[in-house]
Amino acid sequence: MFGLTPLNRNQLQKRDGHDFIDFYNMLDDFFNDSPFGFRAPETGVFKMDVKDQGNAYLVEAEMPGIKKEEIKLDYQNDYLIIKVEKNEEINEEKESYLHKERRSSSMQRSVYLKDIDAANVDAKLEDGVLKISLPKSEPAASKLQIEIK
Repeated sequence: MFGLTPLNRNQLQKRDGHDFIDFYNMLDDFFNDSPFGFRAPETGVFKMDVKDQGNAYLVEAEMPGIKKEEIKLDYQNDYLIIKVEKNEEINEEKESYLHKERRSSSMQRSVYLKDIDAANVDAKLEDGVLKISLPKSEPAASKLQIEIK
């Protein structure tokens, strides 16, 4: 006879083609129990800044609550790839009940950085911020004069 249709708030806020933070997203953020402690709208990724310092690039990624063992850094095909995998298990035993929770989250970002001296890349995780220094290498000659014989 009558049925319930689930309400998807994200579809409502996109009806005019613009993404914006509304009252419901503010409530979701406040009550969010994500193991990462923050929420990036629509994507679930961490915030990242890339600075060109002349002779090197500096990448800073916000990683509150993340341990260095949960982060994997790769540089391949001129891309720096930052991947975070967090697995959490909570076991709580009290007098009359048993409580178990498991969470697994994964996030990944990549940025194109060409002509990097991969042997001298340095990364540190301090106070919830991952700082990666990527020294630039001398760019390969893109123009070569060929002698005709």
